[in-house]
Amino acid sequence: MSSWINEAVFYQIYPIGFCGAPEYNDCKQEYRLDKIKEWIPHLKKLNVNAIYLGPVFDSTKHGYDTKDYYKVDTRLGDNASFKSICDELHANGIKIVLDGVFNHVGREFAPFKEVREKREGTSYRFWFNIDFYGNSRYNDGFDYQNWEGHPELVKLRLENTDVQNYLMDAVRFWIREFGIDGLRLDVSYLLPQWFFELLRRTVREFREDFFLVGEVIHCTNFAQNICPERLNSITNYECFKGMLSAFNSDNLFEIEHSLTRLFSSEPWALYAGKRMLNFVDNHDVVRACTALKEKRNLLNLYTLLFTMPGIPCVYYGSEFGAEGDKGDFDARLRPCIDELDKGAHPELAAHIGKLARIRRESRALQYGSYRKATLSNRYFSFVREYEGERIIVAINISDGDPTVRVEEAEGVDLLTGQIRNLNDIYLPPFSSSVYRKL
Repeated sequence: MSSWINEAVFYQIYPIGFCGAPEYNDCKQEYRLDKIKEWIPHLKKLNVNAIYLGPVFDSTKHGYDTKDYYKVDTRLGDNASFKSICDELHANGIKIVLDGVFNHVGREFAPFKEVREKREGTSYRFWFNIDFYGNSRYNDGFDYQNWEGHPELVKLRLENTDVQNYLMDAVRFWIREFGIDGLRLDVSYLLPQWFFELLRRTVREFREDFFLVGEVIHCTNFAQNICPERLNSITNYECFKGMLSAFNSDNLFEIEHSLTRLFSSEPWALYAGKRMLNFVDNHDVVRACTALKEKRNLLNLYTLLFTMPGIPCVYYGSEFGAEGDKGDFDARLRPCIDELDKGAHPELAAHIGKLARIRRESRALQYGSYRKATLSNRYFSFVREYEGERIIVAINISDGDPTVRVEEAEGVDLLTGQIRNLNDIYLPPFSSSVYRKL
């Protein structure tokens, strides 16, 4: 069955960085989110049809320390201006997925502030896991559970019915107010399965095709949670790491192993028939251009991203080959879009736009099976097939010029328009081809 989710090409924006907002919330009302409106023509040129926005709700610092789930961060805009931006995105055929931060809140979250003021004298104490016999690093006179040792991120007690009602009402508000199409669940590996089911029931009040994608940063089998009653997708960190490691070590066996393990027709394949959210970088990891040793493989990296099983996502600025490491507490990963060098790799954005168009027009790339065809350390090919459409992808990450043999048939290279026998695919150095069998 067709679904906008499976057919999406995502573009990720971290709004606080993209819009050039100050690191700490100064509570001054600004309207920096208008930059996203200005970026819509670029998104359309890239053939993007879905956007994933990092935290937009009021916070103290980086967005994941939420102060108010019902108010857009004053550094970025207000609810009315954000609704206008969402309307403009929708008018241009672009779906909207927001960050849903449900595991923890910031210390300025009103119920937690009341606990700091009233201690045992407020029922909000049951919203958190409080130890009134301990003391926090902030010298609160009590201690509390937080996210992975970060006391600025206060863990919510999700089993509390009042917390559940509060969060689900916030989700309903976002859908009614802004018309959002999905949520990316922050640190979903820490959320219980019943919470996914509660959230799914809530969003089903509005629409069946609401996208729920969980952030999973390890290789643990999470496949049981990609099902109609829970999530549509999870983040594919295994292949993110596998792609960069394979390209950097001249060992394509590494990424092909993951593709077969996750997506092949073998009975033990973990995610066969399921969709993972694929990426080569994001707001938490080193930019792809910085991580990739051989820059001539940038185009190849994105060819693989857009043709492997799953849903491709491009991080803002990386379509220009932007650099960025994890210095300055990740600030270098999240710069203002105006500050990025957009001229270092001028061919990359056009290549991504072409790949996005190819994927949006190919049912085999959106829904098809995966099968390895040929494999060597420095080049490999694979087949995607669905309802009679067959796509053959061939990638060469070396300065050699191999000939890849797949099958005795003709195909047209969707990147160049060239027609070639698929048993004689010539690959120039550092190149890739995407053939549709004729």
